[in-house]
Amino acid sequence: MENKDQTHSNKLTRVGTKMANENIPTVDLSPFFTNGDEDGKRRAKEKISQASSEYGFFNVVNHGVPLALINQAMKLSKMFFDTPDEEKLKIFVLRLGWLSPATWASKQDRVLYCLKILEELFTYLTKTAQLMESIITECLGLPPNFLKEYNHDRSWDFMATFRYFPATETENNGVSEHEDGNPITFVVQDEIGGPEVRKDGQWIHVTPIEGTLVVNVGDVIQLIEPDELDRVDHIGLDLTDLLELDYKLGPGL
Repeated sequence: MENKDQTHSNKLTRVGTKMANENIPTVDLSPFFTNGDEDGKRRAKEKISQASSEYGFFNVVNHGVPLALINQAMKLSKMFFDTPDEEKLKIFVLRLGWLSPATWASKQDRVLYCLKILEELFTYLTKTAQLMESIITECLGLPPNFLKEYNHDRSWDFMATFRYFPATETENNGVSEHEDGNPITFVVQDEIGGPEVRKDGQWIHVTPIEGTLVVNVGDVIQLIEPDELDRVDHIGLDLTDLLELDYKLGPGL
C-alpha cells in the first residue's frame, strides 16, 4: 500500500515534545527456543512486563524468524512499489502476492516465488506472535491459554507492506497519532524507520535495529488488564522514503 497523497492529513503533528537519545527496550527471546534456560525466560518475561507497562512497545531479537527471509520479503516489496504506476494498475492481489492477468504465463514463476516467500514469512510471524501471546498471558498472571482462547480465530491475522513517500514542505505522508486495536502487532522497519511512541508526554523514535521485530501490545490486551498496562499512542512520521511491513495477530476493537 502506498501513501503519497493526503491520506490522513496535510501535515501530521505530534502532541508532545520529541525525546532524543532514548529507544524502546530490546528483549532476547532465545531462551524460549532452547530447553532448560528457565532463568533466561524469567528475565525476558520481566523485561516484557516492564516494557509493556511503560512503553506498550519493545524490540525482540532471536525471535525465530530468519533474517534472510525478512530481507527477501522487504526486497520483493520494494520491487513491487518501484514498478511504474501504469503497471500497478494492471495488477490485482492474489492471496499474499500479485499478478498481472495479461502476463500470467511469463510471470507465473516470479509470482509463485513471491507468494512462497511472503507466505513463509507470514507463517513464521504467526508462530512468533502466538509465542508472544503466551508470554504476555504469563506476564499478566492470566489463566493459562486465556489470550489464546480469546484470540483463537486466525482468519483475522494479516500482513501488509506500506510505502510512505518523502515529506514535503506542506505534507508529511504518514500515519496520524493512534492506538492499535488488535492484540499484537509486529513491525519490520527498513533502515530509515518511521514509528514514534509517546511516553510521559514525549515522543521516542523507534530506531531501526537489523534483525529485530518491533512489538506493539494493542488495546485488546491493555483493556483486559487496565491496571497493568496503559494504552499507548504512536505515530508514523516519516522524513524520507520509507518501507514498512506490518503483521497483526487477531481482530481489532
